[in-house]
Amino acid sequence: MMDEREFYCEREEVKIAAYECPHCRVKADYRIRWIRRTKKKSLPSWAGEEDRQKFQKARDHMVRVDDVLTCRNERCRRRFDIPSLQTVVFL
Repeated sequence: MMDEREFYCEREEVKIAAYECPHCRVKADYRIRWIRRTKKKSLPSWAGEEDRQKFQKARDHMVRVDDVLTCRNERCRRRFDIPSLQTVVFL
């Protein structure tokens, strides 16, 4: 049985997003790290039938790595959670 990560090629990406600090209310752009998982062209020859079925259902997607941001305001500098509940994006 194969690990699901073997179905994908992974690479890290950085996306820019604007968030407002909930403590000081200063809005700023933050760099959010994501891992882009792209489905491989084919499975290895040693993969079983169950692995082939899972591979057919696999889709390209992105997974958010960062969960917490640090406020950019020099006086605040508090950490806060990224307000979006979206941690996985299907492409």
